[in-house]
Parts: sequence; structure tokens; C-alpha cells
Amino acid sequence: MTLLTPRPDLWSLDPEVLHLNHGSYGAVPTRTLDRMAALRAETEANPMRWFRTVAAQLTTSRLELASFLQTDPDGFALVANASAGVTAALATLPIPAGSRLVLTNHAYGAVRYAAERFARMNQAEVVVVDVPLEADDETVVELIEAELDGAAVLIVDQITSGTVRIFPIAALVEVCHARDIPVVVDGAHAPALIDAPAADGADFWSGNFHKWPASPRATAGLVVAERWRSETLPLIVSWSEHDERMPERFDMQGTYDYAPWIAAPESLRVLADLDWPVRRTQLSAMLDEGAKVVAKALGTGVAEVARSAPTMRLVELPSTVDLSAGEALKQRISRDLKAEITFTGFDGRGFIRLSAHAYNSPQDYESLAARLPGVL
Repeated sequence: MTLLTPRPDLWSLDPEVLHLNHGSYGAVPTRTLDRMAALRAETEANPMRWFRTVAAQLTTSRLELASFLQTDPDGFALVANASAGVTAALATLPIPAGSRLVLTNHAYGAVRYAAERFARMNQAEVVVVDVPLEADDETVVELIEAELDGAAVLIVDQITSGTVRIFPIAALVEVCHARDIPVVVDGAHAPALIDAPAADGADFWSGNFHKWPASPRATAGLVVAERWRSETLPLIVSWSEHDERMPERFDMQGTYDYAPWIAAPESLRVLADLDWPVRRTQLSAMLDEGAKVVAKALGTGVAEVARSAPTMRLVELPSTVDLSAGEALKQRISRDLKAEITFTGFDGRGFIRLSAHAYNSPQDYESLAARLPGVL
């Protein structure tokens, strides 16, 4: 394998800080920032002309992003984030009174809140399936299938945010569709980590481009199966409300800032220049070793996760760390150690979730290992 060559030069990140949590808010390459700044300058130079012509630029960008996902562009719309896509999906689906919205104990908090909102609105019930961290794919499917009676929808992560595991989407779709149960996939972390992430036949899939594709924040995609396209509406009612084409229906949301959506493909070109499939494999190997280095320094271990995401790892926290003070501790680490990390918890266990991109190096984890024990 080619040796890993870190490329922090492609970003404008503060070089004095250890940036070890790409999976939360991402980081935008300088080239894309420049493109976005030029678009905003163009907007302000003549707002009237900009809003007359922006639709064509949106179409070009949307088609590039759909191509990157290897999905049907007629069923691909731009949304602000994966949570917005999941919300649009739940607003589309019929949820009969007394039915069940099924999700797992790995679900992202905002997605669970969305399920709870739509359950309240429709006098339905939220059912949470407990899936152990170490459960293999067959066990995952068995546990979820056992809770599908009376289900109006299965809402499932493709890559779990807090536990960094990949779920068997294709197998779950097969099981659900045999019962005529729609599947909504929260693919927030999937773009650029899973090739063709929306190809497993789910009714709705939504994923973020601001994570590993490194596109500007507030850029995400919603993929809708043909069955639901005519009924799927954006969350904001605007002038495109009656457009017969689903993607265009989502495009024009009044005076929204469209610069991030139009600039997003520039980040895809950065990934291409990095030879991303090779880089992703290198980052995975780097994180395997880096997580071990940090765990050794803390006297803990690296969590065993069935089908871990390529560029994320969980390092066990010492039992003495109180996660209820996690936010204050993150701020202290940011201030005193000049390191950006995040904590997650699952089934009574606390973890540091490490996530990497092309700007990271093995030395980053050695530096964290040297600094962190004194704070924890």
C-alpha cells in the first residue's frame, strides 16, 4: 500500500489544533471555500440576476452530486441535512393510528425525536429495538424483524453516529418489503464512506455531504424511491410547490443561501485528486493504529464493533469519566489541550469517537495520547 501522506495544506484548519472529529461538522477544503465565496460575491453584486439564474446552477450541481452517489437523479433532491431528509420522508409516509415506528437504540437523537413527533401526531407508537454493539448482521436482522408486526415504517441508520457501525441495509429492506413496510435510511455518515450508499432499495435515504465528501455544511441529499416521488414535498412551502418533478420541487426555497449547494461538487473534485478510495483505506489503517495508541495511554481498549465504519473508531473511556459532564470536558480539552474530540455513550459505556480525514496523520493520535490522560 502507498504510504499515507497527510494533506492539511488542502484545508484552512488551525494548525495548532488537533482536529480529530471530522464526523461531526466536517471541514471544507480551501478550494471549496473559495468557490463558495465567489458565488456569494456574485449574489451580492446583482441579487436580481442571481435569483433569475440560480436554478440552472442548482440543477448542474444536483446532477453531479447524484452521480457521485450513483443514484437516479430523478429521485434525488437537495436538503439541508440528513435530519431534514428523514423528516420529509416521515411527512410523506402514511402512519395509521395504533401503528409502530420502529428504530434501534443506535438511532441518532434528532432522528428519534422526529419519530416521536410523528408518532404523537398520528397516535402511533415508537418502538426501539435493542441491538448489541457486537451483534453480527444476521442477529441485527433477526432482532429488528421480531419487532415489525404492525410497523408503519422502519427507520434505520446506515452508519451509526454514536457507535460507528454499519447496518445491513439491503437485508433489512428485503425483510421489510416482504411485509410491505417502508424503510427510511439515515445515511448521514455514508457518502464517501460507502460506495453507492443509496442503492439498497430503501424507500427513502438521506445523507450528508458535509462529512466525508467535505462539502459545505447544510448540503445533504434525499433519495426517494419512484413509488413515493409524486407525494414527497419539501418542508418549506415555496414557489416550486406544484412542480411535477421531485428534485426541482426541493430546489427553489425562496431566498435560501444556495452557495453551499452549488459549491459542493468542488469538494468531490478534491476527493478525486486525493484518490479517495485509496485514501479511505489508508485512513482506516491509520485509525486502527491510532485508536490503539490512545487506548493504551488511557489504560482501556478499542471497542469491538461489528462492521466498523472505515474512518471512525471508538476508544473506551476510563470508568472514572462521568459522561454527564461530557460537554464541559470537551470544552476543557479544546481550550487546554488544543484538541477537538467528541464523546459518545452506549449501553452504559463511554467512548471517545475518533474520526479522520485526509488532513490527519499518525502523529495526531500520538499527540492526543500524550496530552489526554492528564485531563481525564
